[in-house]
Amino acid sequence: MDVVLIRLLFVLIVGLVCYLIQPFGLPSNLDAGVGLLIGVAIVVFEWRLRVMSLKRLIGSAIGSVLGIVGAYLFALVIRNSIPQSHTQSFLQILVMMVMAYVGLAVGANKGDLLNLSALGGIFGGEKQGKKSYKILDTSVIIDGRIADIAETGFLDGVIVIPQFVLRELQLVADSADSLKRNRGRRGLDILQRLQKTASLQIQIVEDDFPTVREVDMKLIELAKVYEGKIITNDFNLNKVAQLQGVEVLNINELANSLKPIVLPGEAMRVFILKEGKEYNQGVAYLDDGTMVVVDNARKMIGKTIDIAVTSVLQTTAGKMIFGKWDERAASRHDTRSPSSAPPAAPASGADGSSPDLKKPAPLVDRPQD
Repeated sequence: MDVVLIRLLFVLIVGLVCYLIQPFGLPSNLDAGVGLLIGVAIVVFEWRLRVMSLKRLIGSAIGSVLGIVGAYLFALVIRNSIPQSHTQSFLQILVMMVMAYVGLAVGANKGDLLNLSALGGIFGGEKQGKKSYKILDTSVIIDGRIADIAETGFLDGVIVIPQFVLRELQLVADSADSLKRNRGRRGLDILQRLQKTASLQIQIVEDDFPTVREVDMKLIELAKVYEGKIITNDFNLNKVAQLQGVEVLNINELANSLKPIVLPGEAMRVFILKEGKEYNQGVAYLDDGTMVVVDNARKMIGKTIDIAVTSVLQTTAGKMIFGKWDERAASRHDTRSPSSAPPAAPASGADGSSPDLKKPAPLVDRPQD
């Protein structure tokens, strides 16, 4: 609140000074209005400077000085080639403004490439090792798992979000297709979530490569400029970046490495969901989405069975488990179950007869009276 009051007081003082001095030769009220506008412009400029990094400020200053020096040289050429007139004065002022603006913009844009630690610790707060830049791809932003990883603290360095990736996200969010629109809006929500992560440093860069049309190739070129890594879950971008010598952090590889290890020969209990592509195959899925292809399980669709793992195929695109269902082993297990056991025979007596069966009593001759 104190900062707001100071800014407001500054604007009022500038307007009051212009009202009293009348530097523009206008009526007092108009001079005061011009002074207020100048004060507001200065406050806005100061507010923008506060959110800029020290590297960008130094880059802007260096770029402005170089632009002014270049403008002075151009002004000498204009003075010697054009007679003294209003046109000469206008061209000199125009060149000065253009060169200063271009130097300011280019210097601020390239300021992040400065290595302040090489200045011998003059800027103590910036005297650190080389920063690690990690550039986000559109697909990994929409995927959303990057936010969970960031909140756990496993990401370090500077998270770079290129402006052309933001434009692509906005185009997806404004799509007429409802599915694409929801995906784009999800990506924008994930970016807001990343910005709210206190332990994360987010940096949006304006670097673009007009001669490169594809976004994937722009990401690779940007990673080369910043000497950073690309975070993605795009299989094709992963391969192309590796061919270009750019390091890639693949979210799918991380997820696969964290999945439980299944070894051939282990037993699993799965629910057969649908028919496989090959003959007599059934397909099941684990809770994490891993596909399980089971041989001889086509007729068990809709049932839960026990299988034996035969092999595991793990790639950057995901993991697949291959298993086999032994019908004969399952049938033997069913025959040995208590429900199908034959009824027990009654116990026999000492002479081999059943105790429940009674023999007729022997006939005894009675004496006659």
